[in-house]
Amino acid sequence: MRGRQLAVAAGLLGVLCVPAHAEARDIGRDTLPANDGWAAEGAGTTGGAAADADHVYTVTDRAGLVRALDGGSATPKIIKIAGTIDADADTDDDGDRLDCADHATGGYSLKKYLAAYDPRTWGSAKPSGPQEEARQASAARQAERIVLPVGSNTTLVGLGDSAVLKGASLQVKNAENVIIRNLDLRDAYDCFPVWQPNTGGLGDWKTAYDNIWLSGATHVWVDHVTLSDKGHPDAKEPTHFARTYLRHDGLLDITGGSDLVTVSWSRFAGHDKAMLIGNSDTATGDRGKLRVTLHHNAFESVVQRAPRVRFGQVHLYNNRYDIPGDDYRYSLGVSTESRMYAENNAFHAPGHVEVADLVKSWNGSALHQSGTLFDGYPVDLLSVYNAYNSGSERDLTADVGWTPTLHGRIDSAQEADRAVARGAGAGRIP
Repeated sequence: MRGRQLAVAAGLLGVLCVPAHAEARDIGRDTLPANDGWAAEGAGTTGGAAADADHVYTVTDRAGLVRALDGGSATPKIIKIAGTIDADADTDDDGDRLDCADHATGGYSLKKYLAAYDPRTWGSAKPSGPQEEARQASAARQAERIVLPVGSNTTLVGLGDSAVLKGASLQVKNAENVIIRNLDLRDAYDCFPVWQPNTGGLGDWKTAYDNIWLSGATHVWVDHVTLSDKGHPDAKEPTHFARTYLRHDGLLDITGGSDLVTVSWSRFAGHDKAMLIGNSDTATGDRGKLRVTLHHNAFESVVQRAPRVRFGQVHLYNNRYDIPGDDYRYSLGVSTESRMYAENNAFHAPGHVEVADLVKSWNGSALHQSGTLFDGYPVDLLSVYNAYNSGSERDLTADVGWTPTLHGRIDSAQEADRAVARGAGAGRIP
């Protein structure tokens, strides 16, 4: 009877302390292996492995997850997600489901917003006035619901092979020693995008939320996660002001001086801008930071930013790329003072995509690459890029000024290609 009461309580509260012996293998106690990328630097990354029994939780709904996260506190904690948690469209206190209309306030409506800021009448000034104020207030209400702060010394893991977090933005801000693993993170959907005019062009819609956002975060390990827009792909959104009405930002962005990050065995799928490392050409305080390792990840139907890098020392090895057939822009973005060291990555592309299309540079000067496969054939990304862009853009050099030392075995691109196809993403921890 006592066990039944506990189970019922877990269903009602969404939080249940679980003893360590309850699972044959407790992945919540796993720590980053030695030398496994930049996050292994120094003391390494242990997340909430030191948590006592009172700070080990299994959560089944948003309310339980919020309580366990404890406002982003630094108390060592292990949080296990069971089943599917829907942050933005979860039940509210009255048992009703929420949608964008529930977050709208101050008289906001998309119809009124479009009428107010139509570039043909409004011009190229930034939106201001009652509808923009109402949009901001509405956005703040949604953020209260879907932004989930992850504090220092936290491990957040999914249980089994079907742990899903929908409509949420996990934000690791000014925190350290965090592990996020074995989660399917879907659809960080922005109900209230802002219109940003551009005096030199059409302008664009800007969205607010990444599935995972690291800002000022250090010693972070993201492993065996799946990140996508599943449920609300931007490709199905309407066009307003001749631009797609975007609802999603990045899948995993690493900005604001974040440092010592390892992203491994994860799947980035069906998205435009997947990963931004360093958010501004003028953020010179990022120099010496943004040290990130990306290995054994799958980038599937990603249009761009896989990743785009400013300032950072990024080791990119044994990743698999499946290039989309439509709207593809590039995979590796070489931006201001970036120092990307790419080894043994495999690219699969439709016939109209050429090797030179895989790399794009904005004020970047260097890219080390070796062991690259393109549709099964060895290629030299650097020489092809330089030859293709001769006379129009400055050449990239191979000297990035450093050589990675923190890494495990680096397989051939062919071996890694097969391993990643089988093993990357949530629900596939061996």
